[in-house]
Amino acid sequence: MFALQKSNRKISSRQQIDIKGVRDGILLLPGNQYRVVLAITSINFELKSEAEQDALIETYQSFLNSLACPLQILVRIRKLDMDKYIDNFKVRLKEETEDIYKLEIRNYTDFVRSLIANNNILARNFFVVIPFAGKDSDFEVAKEQLVLNSDIIAKGLARLGMHSRLLSSLEILDLFYSFYNPGEVKSQPITNQTLELLNRSYL
Repeated sequence: MFALQKSNRKISSRQQIDIKGVRDGILLLPGNQYRVVLAITSINFELKSEAEQDALIETYQSFLNSLACPLQILVRIRKLDMDKYIDNFKVRLKEETEDIYKLEIRNYTDFVRSLIANNNILARNFFVVIPFAGKDSDFEVAKEQLVLNSDIIAKGLARLGMHSRLLSSLEILDLFYSFYNPGEVKSQPITNQTLELLNRSYL
């Protein structure tokens, strides 16, 4: 079973997640199981010409056939925090000296406020989860294999025109946190100190 799969059972978040910790950008699971997560960009398939679409399909088929390990594709749709976005314009407004630009900033922030008053602004994020499991494998062995597999997958995705990067330990923890506690993400964000405390309690 993949790590990022939500259960319908009525138990606590910690029991649902069942992780040992996160170390060096690697998710530690019970039973000597490990995961790394790649954040990837997307491409707009519909805007491609027919020849480009055919080439992408062929390249994707070759990519899937070349895989030496299983993977999970995860798509997250999250509501954007527009308050921070508007706050940035408030700062720019204070720093701006030209009246015409001040007016443009005010008009734009008013437009954004009216837009989000009745609409949720959503963002799609795409991830690839790469697993490793071995009965007698220690962390360093798992790390070496996961780095190798993630590099192979990243190069395969690059041939499709998709950029990728490995999530850090904090980003992996935040991915879980936002998945199971969406209401607390804005008021109680995950910090590096939280990561250290959780790792001490799990390990």
